[in-house]
Amino acid sequence: MTSGELTQVEQPSEGPFSTRQLLRLDEALRIADQATGLNFSIYLGELGDPTREAAEELHRRTRTPQRSVLIAVSPNQRKLEIVTGSDARRRISDRDAKLAGLSMAAAFAGGDLAGGLLIGIDQLASHAGRS
Repeated sequence: MTSGELTQVEQPSEGPFSTRQLLRLDEALRIADQATGLNFSIYLGELGDPTREAAEELHRRTRTPQRSVLIAVSPNQRKLEIVTGSDARRRISDRDAKLAGLSMAAAFAGGDLAGGLLIGIDQLASHAGRS
């Protein structure tokens, strides 16, 4: 579970990302946080069933849930959930989140997990606009 920083992604020490990819993801999260005033985070790992409820529970545990945007990805389950808090939801519509999700899913299907997350962070931050 993350609380705004990718370095807290729960994954094995030999995870799916190279050091370079981790640095790029961390930078993308930092830029999105600064540009929007929201708190972006990623969870990568198994989600319980139903996956939406599991992702919402993870989101509730972020540092400021009302201002948080959580991208939860479970590659083994082939599930992606985007959860926005009440403040974030005013700036990122369900339609915007679905479009970002479709872009991420396309990259994931092509085997690019890090690239898909970068695309999603960028799109969600763009939709949220400046703080």
